[in-house]
Amino acid sequence: MARGNAATERHVVSVAKPGPEETVLVVGPGPGVGLEAAAERARLVIGIDPSREMLDLCRKRCADAIRSGNVLLRHATAARTGLNAETADVVLSVNNVHLWEDRAAAFAELYRVLRPGGRIVLSAHEKWLSVSRHALAAETEDAGFTDTQTWTWQPPGPLAARAAQLRAWRPS
Repeated sequence: MARGNAATERHVVSVAKPGPEETVLVVGPGPGVGLEAAAERARLVIGIDPSREMLDLCRKRCADAIRSGNVLLRHATAARTGLNAETADVVLSVNNVHLWEDRAAAFAELYRVLRPGGRIVLSAHEKWLSVSRHALAAETEDAGFTDTQTWTWQPPGPLAARAAQLRAWRPS
């Protein structure tokens, strides 16, 4: 997972462009590649995952950033982050949205925890999505997000699957 998703994780961080004063929420950080990349750019990165095994892998990869207080990890889900309202400036998720049991509830929760003007950037293997990227965009808009954009991206490597990607904003 760390090798297979690494390029996409870094790409999503680069698309989101977190700044040095921003807080980033990473939903489903897996082994922590994107978490680590976001921590190099942002003031604070919060990783939430329902898998304790994935959180343990994140702890190993991001040990220094956790010790410095730059990275926090929480056992949680997209639909139940456990975060206060308007906590994050950026929400990132790679190859995770297809695992959300209730996408409507998850998008509502992620909207709630984003600050006004905040953005969400998602990526998923197109073949794993149960809906088109355009339907996914409509779901984010139903939750209140605006200025939604979708596109596909081909990660490097001969075995890499094409990714459906999405970026949207919580209105200011």
